[in-house]
Amino acid sequence: MLDGRAPLGEIPVVAGLARLADRWRDACRRNGVQPPGPYREVLRERRRSKSQLLCNEKYLTKTKRIPILPSMPESQTLETPPSPPVDLHARAMENLRFIRATMESSRSFTAVPGWGGIGMGAIAAVTAWLASRPGVGDGWLAWWIGAAVAASVVGGFAMLVKARGRGERLSRGVGRRFLFGLIPPILAAVVLTKVLVDLGAAAAVPGAWLLLYGVGVVAGGTFSVRPVLVMGLAFMALGVATLLAPPEWSNALLGAGFGGLHIVFGAIIVRRYGG
Repeated sequence: MLDGRAPLGEIPVVAGLARLADRWRDACRRNGVQPPGPYREVLRERRRSKSQLLCNEKYLTKTKRIPILPSMPESQTLETPPSPPVDLHARAMENLRFIRATMESSRSFTAVPGWGGIGMGAIAAVTAWLASRPGVGDGWLAWWIGAAVAASVVGGFAMLVKARGRGERLSRGVGRRFLFGLIPPILAAVVLTKVLVDLGAAAAVPGAWLLLYGVGVVAGGTFSVRPVLVMGLAFMALGVATLLAPPEWSNALLGAGFGGLHIVFGAIIVRRYGG
């Protein structure tokens, strides 16, 4: 094809002769005979023609190449918005508040007043002597109600002073939990006193007072120092004993509990934990 002439294998006569030569070659092979010389030349010419066609098709024909995979888009860089600046002072203050709250929740309430307990015990001891005098009769309950009010004022004031001195607050943290454990049983004792008096069972009031006060001290003492918890247990035991004892012993047992136990454990608290 390069010199303008058709290949020899494309001439009809030559192609027919080539087919005839193929048949003759197959017959010779079956019979084990070599084909004569002219036919071998025809076969060689046919092979050369086919090789030339393949070469032209491969190297001289321009074809359009189709990509197997589509082209990938160009990569784009995503711009992230800048993060806002961190306020170090605000974060530091938040960390300090968290640390302070954690310390307040983990430490014990040490603002239980030792001197205040001694003062409450002194009031109870004096009241026990006054209520046991001859001629008082049923007025003993009025004496003890007045003593309870006075002792509550003394104890609450002493606790507030000690808490301020130690930098503790009764309105939050462990101080608030202490009050929430102490106050509800005392309120229950107030209500129960009214009910028992109306029912004519005033003799059960001393035992109920000692028992419920002990429950409150134990509940609050869970968040306080160990002597407070032990004192609450002692009050509970004394309250049960008072309920089982004869009514004539009630005044003395009230003095032993609110007087003696407050003075003893108040002194222990003063010695170990300060006033």
